[in-house]
Amino acid sequence: MNSIRLNLLKWLIVPLLIINLVGAGVTYWLAWIPAQTAFDQSLADTGWALVPRLHEHNGEVGIDLSEQAEQVLRVDHLGATYFVVRNHDGKLLAGDADFPPLQYSGSDKAINKPTPYDGVMRSEPMRFVSLKAEVGQQVVFIGVAETLRKRTHIRSEILFSLAMLEILLAAVLTTTIWVAVSRGLWPLQKMQQDLDARNTPPYDDLSPLPEAGVQQELLPVVRAVNGLLGRLQIDAKAQQNFLANVAHQLRTPLAGFRTQLEWLLQKHAQEPETAHSIALMASSTERMIRQTNQLLTLARAEPNKFEKDSLKVVELNKLVEESIQHFVEEADKKDIDIGFNLQTTRVMGEQFLLRDLIDNLIDNAIRYSPSKGTVTVHAIQGKDGGIFSVEDSGPGIAASEQEFIFNRHYRLDDKSAGNGLGLAIVRDITKDHGARITVEPRVGGGTIFSVYFPFAILGAPSKLPGS
Repeated sequence: MNSIRLNLLKWLIVPLLIINLVGAGVTYWLAWIPAQTAFDQSLADTGWALVPRLHEHNGEVGIDLSEQAEQVLRVDHLGATYFVVRNHDGKLLAGDADFPPLQYSGSDKAINKPTPYDGVMRSEPMRFVSLKAEVGQQVVFIGVAETLRKRTHIRSEILFSLAMLEILLAAVLTTTIWVAVSRGLWPLQKMQQDLDARNTPPYDDLSPLPEAGVQQELLPVVRAVNGLLGRLQIDAKAQQNFLANVAHQLRTPLAGFRTQLEWLLQKHAQEPETAHSIALMASSTERMIRQTNQLLTLARAEPNKFEKDSLKVVELNKLVEESIQHFVEEADKKDIDIGFNLQTTRVMGEQFLLRDLIDNLIDNAIRYSPSKGTVTVHAIQGKDGGIFSVEDSGPGIAASEQEFIFNRHYRLDDKSAGNGLGLAIVRDITKDHGARITVEPRVGGGTIFSVYFPFAILGAPSKLPGS
C-alpha cells in the first residue's frame, strides 16, 4: 500500500540514520586518534626518561640505570613494556636484546623526534616508538614498545560507548520523527474522521467542511471536497424537490380516482364479478395513495430540509386517539388484538410528521404480526420526556439486521406488502425532533419500537390537534 506516512518515515529516518552512522564513524576517529596520540606520547616519554641516565666517557656512551628504575619503566598493568638503548654502532647499552631493529621516518638527522609505528615482537603485535638522542658527541638510538592490550581495551570501551550512544540516538530520532510525522498528519486524520462520521445512516450530511483553522497545505483539498459536497447538495435538493412535486401532483388525481371507484363499487354491488374487479382496483389505488403519501412525507421529513422553528408543543396521545378507529379496523382484518395505553404526553413536534411516525410504526406492527397476534401502543410521559412505543408479536428482528431496517427500501421479507420506506420515514422524523429510537426484542416474541422525545419547552406555542 502506498502510504504517505511510510514514505515520510522512509525519507526522514533512513537518511538521518545514515548521517548518524557517518557521524558515529567520525566521532570514533576523533576520539581514537587523540587517544592513540596520547598513548604514543606516553610511550615516547618512557624513552625520554632514559636520556638523562646516559653519559659519555672517553668517547664511549654509558647508562646509569638501576634495577629499580628499570622496573619502574616496565610497569604496565594491562600489558608489557619493552625498551632498548643502542649506540651508533648498534651495540646494546640497556634493555631487551631481542628488540627488533628500529624504524625511523624522515632524515637520519632528525634528532629528538619520536617515530611511532606498529610492529611485532615476541610473536605479539606491538606499538613502537623510536627516537635518536645526542649524548655529548655521540648519537644514541632508543626504542620503546608496548603490547596493544591497553589500547585494545580503550578502543573497545570507545566503540561500546559509541554503540550505546548510537542506539539511543537512533531510538530518540526514530521516536521523534514518528511523533512529528503523526502530528503532521493529524489534520489529515481529523479530516478523515470528520468525513467518516458522516458515513452513517441516513448519509445525508452534505454540509461543507469548516475551513477555519485548516493548514495552508490542506486548504485546497478542503475547498475541493466542499465544492463536491456543494454539488451533491444541489443534486440532492433537486431530487427531493422533484420527489415532493411528483408526490404532490399524484395525490389529487389518485384521490379522485379512489372516489370514482368507491362510487362504481356501490353502483355495481349486485354484480359479483364487476364488484370484485372494482375492489381490486380500489385496493391497488389505496396502495398507490399510501406510497405517494410516504414519498411526500419522506421528502418533507428530510433532516436537511426540516425547519426547527416549526416545532410546537403537541399532545402525542391525542394524535394517536385521532386514528384509533382506523388502526382498530386494520387490526380486525387480521384478527389482531390491538390495545392502547395513552397518557397525557406532551412533546415538541410537528403534528403532521408525528402523525406519519405514528401511522408507520403501528402499521408495521399490524403488518408483521400474525393472525390472532397482539399489538400494544403506549404514549407516556417519562422522567426525561415523552415516550411513544409500539410492541408487536411478530417474528422479531435479528440483531444483525437492526442497523439496516431504517435504510430506505430495506425489507425483512417479501411476504408483506410495502415499499421499505416506512422505517426510513420514522428515522428521519425522529432525527428532526431531536429524539432517539430503539429496537428491542419483546418477551415472548416480537419487537418493541420506542421513540424517546426530549422534554417539551414550557411556554412554547401549542400546536394541538384541531387547533
